[in-house]
Amino acid sequence: MALFLLGVMLPAPALAGPPTSLKVRQYLAAHPGGTVLNHNEISYQGGEVVVTLDAPVGTYGMADCPSGWFCFYEWPNYGYPRGKLSSCGWQNLSTWSWQFRVESAHYNLGSGHVGFYYHDQELFRVNPSKRVLADAGQWRNWANRVYRSCP
Repeated sequence: MALFLLGVMLPAPALAGPPTSLKVRQYLAAHPGGTVLNHNEISYQGGEVVVTLDAPVGTYGMADCPSGWFCFYEWPNYGYPRGKLSSCGWQNLSTWSWQFRVESAHYNLGSGHVGFYYHDQELFRVNPSKRVLADAGQWRNWANRVYRSCP
């Protein structure tokens, strides 16, 4: 945007970095430490986990985890925000402020499994033969760790 002052056009100040949506700013305020990827995605720890804030148009209520990832959703029936991970072994969900927030899950990998845990107790798991869990039921908002078994 330029400013006209007495017939002289003054340049507008340069924007600092890409613009971010209000929703992204609010999410980062509540869950600091992320890097903005675009108007709808934030990565943590160099892309180890990627949070997508809003579902793509036409996918509400559908498991939509990209191939090569396992995903967890803040609401039943795959309600966004969605977190996605692909790392093997133990992951502490508090690293990305996802502890006690998982209500549904989708496993989109060809082998292995991921268990969702409350400390050392496995609550539920998803794997190639049971890829989706639309509602964690009694275990909603209990998981604070995950373990992905990789063959």
